[in-house]
Amino acid sequence: MQRASEQTIAALGNFDTPTVFNALVEKDGLPNEQYTDQTIRCLLPELGSFVGYVMTAEVTTNDPDTPAIPWVEYYEMLEAAEGPLVALMRDVDSRPGRGASFGDGMAALHKRLGVVGAVVEGTVRDVDGIRRVGLPIYAHGRVPGHGVFHLTRYNEPITVGQLRFQPGDLVLADGDGCVRVRVEDADQIVEIAGQIREREAEIHGNYADPGYTVAQMRG
Repeated sequence: MQRASEQTIAALGNFDTPTVFNALVEKDGLPNEQYTDQTIRCLLPELGSFVGYVMTAEVTTNDPDTPAIPWVEYYEMLEAAEGPLVALMRDVDSRPGRGASFGDGMAALHKRLGVVGAVVEGTVRDVDGIRRVGLPIYAHGRVPGHGVFHLTRYNEPITVGQLRFQPGDLVLADGDGCVRVRVEDADQIVEIAGQIREREAEIHGNYADPGYTVAQMRG
């Protein structure tokens, strides 16, 4: 798996998702949909933002006849990977979200294996327990129950929040949602994001200046 430097990862994590998205647009143009949609909600905003490498899994939460892969294979993949990691899960059940795809026990094990945050195309439970574990969690919402909970696929491309992810992509998440950054673009995106931050600071400074007028927008 291609990796960015630790300095680049840290620098990317110092930006918010709108700034990084603006950098993606400045690099690649519009239309640009390298961000999750409104269904992916930050359930524990007090735990802050995170950035890491995407690790993927698809699950069924209630369908009992779904072929199941042993969960230990997925956890072995996490254990062997170099972090920081972000777990992306998609509920592919016949009734997605009816049962939870993630809970506090999973949160504790994921965190122990180097996962810094989880993003679920589905629902979660034990949110108070996940808060105590300290793992940021994003999902459609929360329910109290789960079903058979089979792992059907892992380490394959998946779609979460209408955004297609490849294993090993970088994802940045904060209160606005998640943005995807290709590892090979990370250094350039950090550079562009820094330039955008400087320009926006000047713009906001102008707007806060009592002497600034609309006529000055004409340059």
